[in-house]
Amino acid sequence: MHLLKDIPLAPYTTLKVGGAARFFVEVASEAEVLDALRYAREEGLGVFVLGGGSNLLVSDKGFDGLVIRIGMKGIAQQGHTLIAEAGEEWDAMVQLACERGLQGVECLAGIPGTVGGTPVQNVGAYGQEVSQTITEVRCIDRETLSPVNFANGECGFAYRRSRLNREDAGRYVVTRVSFRLTPGGAPLLAYADLQKAFLPGESPSLLEAAAMVRKIRAAKGMVLIPGDADTQSAGSFFTNPVVTREVYESIAARYETVPHWAAAGGVKMSAAWLLEASGFRKGFALGHAGLSTKHALAVTNRGGATAGEVMKLRDHLRAEVETRFGIRLEQEPVEL
Repeated sequence: MHLLKDIPLAPYTTLKVGGAARFFVEVASEAEVLDALRYAREEGLGVFVLGGGSNLLVSDKGFDGLVIRIGMKGIAQQGHTLIAEAGEEWDAMVQLACERGLQGVECLAGIPGTVGGTPVQNVGAYGQEVSQTITEVRCIDRETLSPVNFANGECGFAYRRSRLNREDAGRYVVTRVSFRLTPGGAPLLAYADLQKAFLPGESPSLLEAAAMVRKIRAAKGMVLIPGDADTQSAGSFFTNPVVTREVYESIAARYETVPHWAAAGGVKMSAAWLLEASGFRKGFALGHAGLSTKHALAVTNRGGATAGEVMKLRDHLRAEVETRFGIRLEQEPVEL
């Protein structure tokens, strides 16, 4: 195990903010994960597991423990199932699936991060969620220091949720994920943005659909582009809230158009719309942190921002939405 000390964490995140890790190690196998966990236990250190850093807000004080960065690589195919190591880049796996004619993840193209992070928050976009294709999530149990495999039904998947970020948050280290895909299936064109991108009657391939998703995401600042401050973010900073039918109808009565979707337990509303309706336009800023000029839901580091500035902006946005609509927006990025 190659242990490093006092390693700045900002370069390992897409927001590019935050302090240093007291100890840092990159692992390339389950055996190395176990070595790192044993070391942390022996030394009495807290542990944080780092993937692609695309859904993470690191505080300015950093982390006074051991950060384990997941670096396992490799994708194997068994029939219609892709078995991907947790450190693989997510978008690369999507591209591979499309190249092999395997349908089920094409609408998730362009999402930054690694494979291991996808089941944790049940990553989703444009009508698809990873929970629809995941068959198994392999993990290391930090309490027993032994491997465990969770079938789909054992993961507790819900909107942006799983047992891995709820009741068992922090207990398991994801090392591998299996996805059962559909050979020869047509791409899912469920969302209006994607439907409008193709001509009526046009039948795009999986690769064409994935490329269009990336193009749409780029237009909204949701694809990482070096040097573009609008993409120096953690993606969607707030989840779309699910409210009761009564709450939605009381809001809809006051506005001509209120974007919404049916959801289990109520009505899902657009967090971006709630922000804009609260007076926060694209490009709004407090200090060096601001909203993307392309999408109101992306909190960005406009250059030189601190985590404190990001948090100050977050609190301001959340307070105004709650004051105006009585809805408390839930932060999507994990806070360290």
